[in-house]
Amino acid sequence: MVERKKVVLLENVSTAYEGERISAIRDVDISVHKGDFVCIVGPNGSGKTTLLETINGILRYTSGHGSVFGLEIISNGSAIRKRIGYVIQNFEIDPLSPFLCKNVVMSGRTGKIGLLRFPDPNDWNAVRQSMGRVGMESWWSRPVGKLSGGEFQKILIARALAQEPDIFLLDEPYANLDIRSRHEIGGLFREIHDAGSTLLMVSHDVSSIPSSCTHIIVMNRGRVVGSGSTTEVIKSGIIDKTLVMRGPSI
Repeated sequence: MVERKKVVLLENVSTAYEGERISAIRDVDISVHKGDFVCIVGPNGSGKTTLLETINGILRYTSGHGSVFGLEIISNGSAIRKRIGYVIQNFEIDPLSPFLCKNVVMSGRTGKIGLLRFPDPNDWNAVRQSMGRVGMESWWSRPVGKLSGGEFQKILIARALAQEPDIFLLDEPYANLDIRSRHEIGGLFREIHDAGSTLLMVSHDVSSIPSSCTHIIVMNRGRVVGSGSTTEVIKSGIIDKTLVMRGPSI
């Protein structure tokens, strides 16, 4: 049996925000293999977003060691981010923003296009396909400032899709989406995973865990308090102990 590659590895990692003395995550050990679909769950403020920002090289860890694609994170952050599609949480949008949806989605391809170069027809085709996959193709030339919160969330997901990344980091990706859209986007994530992509999805709510999730990491107060296959973690009861809400899977 061929062993799958580890694409994310954190060993005894702690990360603190600038100016803070207390680490937001502490002594974290995780490994993610190519093709995993990992859901990171835990109460608000447990360090889930900090974990994604550490993996993406946005925040520098203060101790331990981290690598993505076999590259040390701190010294290779720019190269790593070109291969990661990151859907951030609570992105604020100015209602007067003149940027068009198609241009926001195109910004996800900056790493592929390169600086001082212009998109070619293949790039625009990737953008159109990505917007179509989230049901937003008809919003092609609409200013993002005119979108609802749920519509803009879909544009952020399309932006990550257009990047054609090796890893998706999804921070509360169902935020602002109605029930129907949650099911549609959940189906899209299953398709992406089935196609071989690696996904790490953050949620404070167990009802947001897709049925295709293969592994769960449970966080509380900045530490990993449980991890393993989805079945193992749910049977262990550790999620209940961290006061994460239960609910039906999407």
